Amino acid sequence: MINTGHRILRTAAVQMKFGGTVEENLDTIARTLRLAARRKADTVLFPECATTGYNRDFKTLSRAEVHAALERVGKLAAKFGINVLLGSPVFRRGHWQNCLVVLDRRGRVVHCYAKCQLTERDRRFFAPGDSVALFKLDGILCTAIICHERRYPELVRLAVMAGARIVFHPNAGLDSLAVSLRKRGGRDGIAVRAFENAVFYVFSNSVGPQGDGLWSAGDSKIGAPDSRVLALANNRDEAVITADLDLAAATGKYAADSLAHPRFLSAEWRRMIRKVRAQAKRNSSLV
Repeated sequence: MINTGHRILRTAAVQMKFGGTVEENLDTIARTLRLAARRKADTVLFPECATTGYNRDFKTLSRAEVHAALERVGKLAAKFGINVLLGSPVFRRGHWQNCLVVLDRRGRVVHCYAKCQLTERDRRFFAPGDSVALFKLDGILCTAIICHERRYPELVRLAVMAGARIVFHPNAGLDSLAVSLRKRGGRDGIAVRAFENAVFYVFSNSVGPQGDGLWSAGDSKIGAPDSRVLALANNRDEAVITADLDLAAATGKYAADSLAHPRFLSAEWRRMIRKVRAQAKRNSSLV
């Protein structure tokens, strides 16, 4: 429901319980995409590794099965005419990476961002990415980080300096129950990223027990530039939350201010932004 006068983007975030197989996860993805389409969402974000689940032995992954899963989601995106951002392992450039695959309303891959700041668990299997996410959805410049990368604010700041106005953050919580409980109720720092950059923030998480005594806090949310939470899921159930993002409110002002002052850094910031834009262009496909 893009409104060219006010630039309203209706955005959905899916909170899901991972299944034991890729097929089970695809069934959840299809079901929730259908629901988001009924709610007239323009864009839908799924959690990290939504195709496979995160607490699994990635060494057993089949390249053919993952490729087929991504093709199926592309067909669903085209069927419903909706932009889809899907967390998934992707095999490219000779190794597996933990990625966010961005598909447009026609089901075409327009960007594939690979997580660059890996956890110890990630490093057992995935190779790090080498870019800052930067891509367009319905003409709106966006960025993304994946799970653990919330701890690296430069990934968001540089993208906002380059023009991004929405941050998409797929997550797959994997903590002890005690840690998971502490993260609930918005105590996760996400509102800070939205406020300090004056942008919208869309966070999609897994939820509930993840196996091996590990848990995910849920709390999927959509945040506004002024730190308001526009939509919030609970910490128990699957959900599809939606919010209308008025892009006029996403000014990126504070990131833009940093480009000007202190002046001695201005040239260096601009040099980095040029590199961010150039590197992002390399990630317009799965290869």
